[in-house]
Amino acid sequence: MPKFDTRVQELRYTVLKAIAKHIYKGDLETSFYDIPKEVIPGPKPSMRCCIYKERAIVEERVKIATMHKLKGDENVIQVISIACDECPLGGYTVSDACRGCIAHRCYEACPKKCISFDDNLKAKIDKTKCVNCGMCAKACPYSAIENRIRPCERACKQKAISPDPITNAASINDEKCIHCGACVYQCPFGAIVDISYIKDVIKFINESENNTKYKVFAIVAPSIGGNFIEHKNGQIISALKELGFYDVAEAALGADIVALSETEELVERTKLTSSCCPAFALYIRKFYPDLAKYISDSPSPMAAIAKVIKEKFPGCKTIFIGPCTAKKSEIKHPNVSPYVDAVLTFEELQALLDAKEINIASLPEDKYGQFGGSFFGRGFAKCGGLSSAVQEVIKEHNIDFEVKGLACDGMDNIKKALIEFKKDTCAYNFIEGMACEGGCIGGPCNLQHQIRNKLTLDKYSQAADKSISESVGKTK
Repeated sequence: MPKFDTRVQELRYTVLKAIAKHIYKGDLETSFYDIPKEVIPGPKPSMRCCIYKERAIVEERVKIATMHKLKGDENVIQVISIACDECPLGGYTVSDACRGCIAHRCYEACPKKCISFDDNLKAKIDKTKCVNCGMCAKACPYSAIENRIRPCERACKQKAISPDPITNAASINDEKCIHCGACVYQCPFGAIVDISYIKDVIKFINESENNTKYKVFAIVAPSIGGNFIEHKNGQIISALKELGFYDVAEAALGADIVALSETEELVERTKLTSSCCPAFALYIRKFYPDLAKYISDSPSPMAAIAKVIKEKFPGCKTIFIGPCTAKKSEIKHPNVSPYVDAVLTFEELQALLDAKEINIASLPEDKYGQFGGSFFGRGFAKCGGLSSAVQEVIKEHNIDFEVKGLACDGMDNIKKALIEFKKDTCAYNFIEGMACEGGCIGGPCNLQHQIRNKLTLDKYSQAADKSISESVGKTK
């Protein structure tokens, strides 16, 4: 069993591994209702009120992993409503610290007059009237009124999550959601999940007939350096080929391509925001539409390298593997869908490897073939990597242009940067935005998150002497 941060990740992994095993056997349809019995984790027969409810929840997880959705919308982030019942309803509540004072400042401060008092003069809040303005909490002399925020709501900086008015389960506002997956990682009960392409990937590999009918490529994100850390990178490449992939390409090579193109754009347009992180670009379009004109026209590294592969191997399939849920939304975009056929997370990759009982430690080391990137492209895994690569392009090509860049990670920092970017007096001309804290190494579907700041590129030292131009030159 691989190490995960939480038992929720372990649960997702266990379900996906069971699903993959049945897909490989070809009996998924007949075994659908048997799967829950296999995957309920932990020493107890059920984590909830009864085994039947847990089975129903796992069946919902199976549907998401095999049918891409639970409900009619196309959001890649879905809520399993039946599993979302353990968190207390969010909003302002009165704690036991209420002294039942006679001043009743909380009542006077409430604009909706939704506060009443019991026989002991202790305050109560009518949640049907409360608008969560917080005025009562500010007025209380005992700090007895607390704002209880559900973990998913706290994680979502865009306020795209709120309680459903009927069920009180989490509900996602698709108009605000940027598919970053922060809620997926923070939900303590695993009730918020990302759709899975695991069934599609197995189908592509099986139907390729050992890569003779068409070839199947794995494109790995640079943040793989912070995952599978107990194994050498060359062993991971071998493991992917054991799964049935024809070859393994680096999204880092796509990052090199993007570094060149975004530098050219910046010099020409003089003011630019990056396009590498799909959640960041979508955030600008949804919340700062007046700044959308500054978004780079360059594709993401994933799309850039996938396009190169598709052009060299017509009819092939390309599968991106990384820590990102937003990539599952990006591949639906008409400018990306012709080049990327499916997305797997590192969690899903681990499930596939274990479903086929591939012992990574026993495998010899392999190398990236013709689609390997540079040291700078691999640096895109952490926030600031793109900015460093742009500076490197300026240096390599001796371009007379001063880059005044700002690398920002996390939605709070991004919001501050964009507010400043709107001003005529803004001190910088380029924003590198990464929705996840730390960059891709902090993505929701990394195997472990506490190591994100310890990512090293030691595994990639063989490419440290390769320039970005040399790396991209191989694709010509």
